[in-house]
Amino acid sequence: MDCRTNYTMLCDFYELTMANGYFLTPEVRNRITYFDVFFRSTPDNGGYAIAAGLEQIIEYIQDLKFTEEDIAYLRSKNQFSEEFLDYLRTFRFTGDIWAMPEGTPIFPREPIMTIRAPAIEAQFIETYVLLMINHQSLIATKANRIVRAAKGRTVMEFGARRAHGASAALMGARAAYIGGAHASATAQTDRDYGVPATGTMAHSWVMMFPSEYEAFKRYCEIYPHNATLLVDTYNVLKSGVPNAIRAFKEVLLPQGITKCAIRLDSGDLTYLSKKARKMLDDAGLTECKIVASNSLDEYLIRDLLNQGAELDSFGVGERLITSKSAPVFGGVYKLVAVESDDGEIIPKIKVSENPVKIINPHFKRVFRLFDNASGESIADVLTVYDEVVESGKPYQLFDPRATWKRKVVDNFTAKEMLVPIFQNGQLVYKIPSLKEVREYCQQQVALLWDEVKRFDNPHIYYVDLSDQLWRIKQNLLMESQNHNVF
Repeated sequence: MDCRTNYTMLCDFYELTMANGYFLTPEVRNRITYFDVFFRSTPDNGGYAIAAGLEQIIEYIQDLKFTEEDIAYLRSKNQFSEEFLDYLRTFRFTGDIWAMPEGTPIFPREPIMTIRAPAIEAQFIETYVLLMINHQSLIATKANRIVRAAKGRTVMEFGARRAHGASAALMGARAAYIGGAHASATAQTDRDYGVPATGTMAHSWVMMFPSEYEAFKRYCEIYPHNATLLVDTYNVLKSGVPNAIRAFKEVLLPQGITKCAIRLDSGDLTYLSKKARKMLDDAGLTECKIVASNSLDEYLIRDLLNQGAELDSFGVGERLITSKSAPVFGGVYKLVAVESDDGEIIPKIKVSENPVKIINPHFKRVFRLFDNASGESIADVLTVYDEVVESGKPYQLFDPRATWKRKVVDNFTAKEMLVPIFQNGQLVYKIPSLKEVREYCQQQVALLWDEVKRFDNPHIYYVDLSDQLWRIKQNLLMESQNHNVF
C-alpha cells in the first residue's frame, strides 16, 4: 500500500507535554524505558483474542517526523520550550520493539508488544500503537468467532457503510480477513490490501427494471459467471426464487453455466432457505448456492445452522465491523521497567485497589508451550528477560492467582512468542503478506484446545509467571504497601 499518511500528530496531547517535561529534565531525558502492550479481558468473554495491526504500526514508526507546520502549531500553544521544538525537527524512533506476529492467538495480561526506547520516544508512540492494536485485534477476534460459527462456510465482510469512519472500514475489513473472513464488500480494501472484493446487486437494481424477472435476466446476461440474485425485494418464495430460476435457466444453462447463487436479506432465514433449496433442487439447479445476510453474528449463524438452515455463505456487516456485542478491546500501554545509568534493568509496577489492574513488571519474555503428542498449546509462561523455558525439560506451571494449583509438564516444545521488529530504530522484521498472516492465524487457532474455543464459558487458557518473575512482583507489591502507595 503506497497511500500512507503521516500520523505523527495523532497522539494524546499529554504525550507531548510529558515529552517536553522529560526533555527539560536532564536525568530523565535519555532514560531507557520498557513499556508493555497487553489487554485485561477478552471480548465477548471468549477464550482468546487475535493479534492484529502490527503492519500499520511498522509503517507509523518508519514515517514518524514532525513537519514545520506541526512545530508551528505546538509553538502556538505556548507550553513548549524552543529547545524542545528544535529537538522535534530531527525526532525519530531509535528504540527496539518486540511483538507477537499478526494472527497470533493472544491472552489477557501477557505482552502483545514490548517497547524499549528513550522515555520521550516510548511515551510518544503510545496512542497510535494502542489505536491500531485495539481496533484491528477487536475486529479480527470477532471475525474469527463468526468464521468458526459458520463451520467452513464462506464469510464475507459487508460492514463499510456501518463502520465508525473510513479508516475503520478499511482497517476493519483487513482485520476481518486476518480473522478468517474470505472477502470484503469494500473495493478499496482489495486495491490497497489484497482482501478479495465481492458483491453483486442491491434492491435498487431490481426496482430499476419493469419487473423482477427482467432485472434478474439482465444481470445474468452482463455477469453470467458471477450471478448472485437478491430475491427478497418483493416476495422471496412467490416471485424472487421463481424469477431467479427462470433467469438462470434461460440465460446461464444454455451457456453451460451451472454455478450461480441467490441471496436472502430478510425474513426467517431458516424457513426461507429450506424452501428455496427445495425449489432450486426441483428445478435442477443443485449447484446454485444460497447466501444469507441481515444483521448476522456468530450466535445467529450458529442458531441458523443448528436449525438446519440451507445456507452456503454469509455476508456479515454491522455486528462484525463494529464488534457490536463487545465494541472495546481494552488494550493498555504500561511502563514495566527502566534502565539505570549503568544499564541495570529496574522493574516497575503499577498497583491498584482493583487486582486486575495490577501489572506484571519487568522486561519479559513470553513462551508458549506446545504438547509434543497432540501439537496443542498447553499454556503461556512469562519470564524475566534473561530466563529460558527449555523444551522437553520438566517445568512446573502454577496459577499466579492461585499458587497452590501446580502442574509439571515435560513432553513439550517451548516457542518464544515476542519476535524482534525494530532494533535501534531499524526494521529487522520481514512483513508477511496479508494472505500469509491469515493462513498463520488459521494454523495457530487450530492448535488451541477445542474447550478454549467455546463461545460460552470457554476453558481458561493459563498465562503463568515464572517463579522468579512471581517473586519479583510480590516483592514490589510489598514495597508499595510499605511506602503507602495505595
